[in-house]
Parts: sequence; C-alpha cells; structure tokens
Amino acid sequence: MNNRRAFIKKSIGAASLVGLGGLGNQVFAEKTKAEKNNFKLLYAPHFGMFKHSAGDDLFDQLQFMADNGFMALEDNGMLKRPIETQKKIGETLNKLGMKMGVFVVDGGENWKTSLASGKPEFLENFLKTCRESVETAKRCNAKYMTVVPGFFERKLPMGIQTANVIDAYRRACDIFEPHGLVMVMEPLSDTPDLFLQNSDQSYLICKAVNSPSCKILFDMWHMQRNEGEMTRNMDLVWDEIAYFQIGDEPGRKEPTTGEINYNFLFKHIHDKAKANKQEFIMGMEHGNMFPGKEGEQKLIKAYVQSDNF
Repeated sequence: MNNRRAFIKKSIGAASLVGLGGLGNQVFAEKTKAEKNNFKLLYAPHFGMFKHSAGDDLFDQLQFMADNGFMALEDNGMLKRPIETQKKIGETLNKLGMKMGVFVVDGGENWKTSLASGKPEFLENFLKTCRESVETAKRCNAKYMTVVPGFFERKLPMGIQTANVIDAYRRACDIFEPHGLVMVMEPLSDTPDLFLQNSDQSYLICKAVNSPSCKILFDMWHMQRNEGEMTRNMDLVWDEIAYFQIGDEPGRKEPTTGEINYNFLFKHIHDKAKANKQEFIMGMEHGNMFPGKEGEQKLIKAYVQSDNF
C-alpha cells in the first residue's frame, strides 16, 4: 500500500511538470539562474580571462561570464574587430542582459602619440578615430570609450600642453555628444613620459572641456601607483568619474592578490553610488594570478570575497 501511494505521488508530480510544459523548464532555469553570483557591482571581465573554462569562442566566453554573475564586458580591442563581430557581440550582450564597458579609441599609436604636443597630425588622427568609434559603439551597444592624450611634450610649458589637450577633447566631444557617448580619459602609470598621470589633473581637464562626453576613467591600479589615498582622491573628483577599472598591486592581477583592499574600495564605491543614484561599470583590466581552469575559479572566488560587504 505504501509503495502504491509513493508511486501515485511520484506520478502526480511528474504529470504536473508535464502539464506545465515549458513552464517546468522555466522553473528549473530560474532556480539555476538564482544560484549565480549576485554581485553588487557591475564587474566587467575581458575576452580571454575565462578561456580555459569556456574555450576560445568569444560567445561561449560571454555565456560563461553571464552564468557566473558577471553582467558586463570590457574589450579594449573592439574598434579593430570585424564589423560583423562587433554587431554579434552587441546582440549577444543584449540577449544575455549584459552591458558593454569601454573599448579604446586607438588610432594606431594610442598613448605613444601626443595630443599635448599640439601637432596637427596627432589631432587629425585622433578625431578620425573618434568618428570611427561612434559607429563601433552603435554596433556593440557601448557608451564609454577610453582616451589617453599620450606622451608629455618636453619642449612645451605644462600650461600650453594642457591647453592643447583641452582643445583636442573639446573637438572630440563635438563628435561624441550628439550620440550620447562618453569618452573617459585615463591617467596612467606605465612610464613617466606620459602627460596624464593624476586624478586632479584629469579633473581640471574635464572641468575645462565642460561636456557630459568628457569624464574620468579612475583605474585603481594606476592610481595606487601614482598617488595613493584612493578613497580621498576619488571623492575629490567623484562628480567627473564615469568608469572604474581594477587591478591589484603589485602584479596587476585580481583583487586579494596584492596590497590593495578592494573589499573596502568596492563598498565605498557601492555606497556612494547608491546614495547618488549612480551605476558604474567596473572594468577587470588585469591578468589572472593563477593558470588554467583552477586559476579562473580562484579569480571568481576573489571577486565573491571582495564583493562580500
């Protein structure tokens, strides 16, 4: 008798799922989805970061990112990808509910050029690349693009160099602003030869350009190396920040692998953004500390740990 009751109960349960049809699969899918990492911030990996787990196919990698709770993508090299690939990336991001982070406005020389010099050839190439970037942004649903003014010009006073950069960025904003696009200037730490290195310097340029299309990319790895006191400095320039990037120091790897307290920084950014009704994409512009699939799982766990506040 007990066996008969158990059989009937099991049969009713199975029949219920059959009766639900696709809804039964939907319930299972929603349960699976609920088990993803529910990150508080929009962390954005880049292609190749999870290639050992997802394979070389870009779209399998996007699916893996979404399956693990990463709901944004960063792709510095988007501008140089084939047009059809740009379109498909945009379509896939939309399908997965992911957002597109930055790509680089790279005119071939990138930061090795010098807008600070005021030389027409650098300016013309930069503006040409800005126009190309508008079309790329439309294809992949991007809003933000990284710009860097390039090398310091030793033969010119600092004020003249700054004026040259402001002029170049104002002209770039004439290109981006009608499309609602935002170029985010990034102070860098790669070499002392670079013109733009600090957050306050970036803030001055943003205020002078005076456009919603000119903002700051606050890369916490670069800023740790160049100026430190990150919460103080990001608060000082907060109203001009539109984008953040991540990398621990030393090594420029994932959070928890170096000296930067990303758990503290992420909470600070989250709380301040929430209070101001803002949302930031957090670009994961760093390498993997550990190799292979195991290293990729450690990277994910590092973000779970750093996002636990």
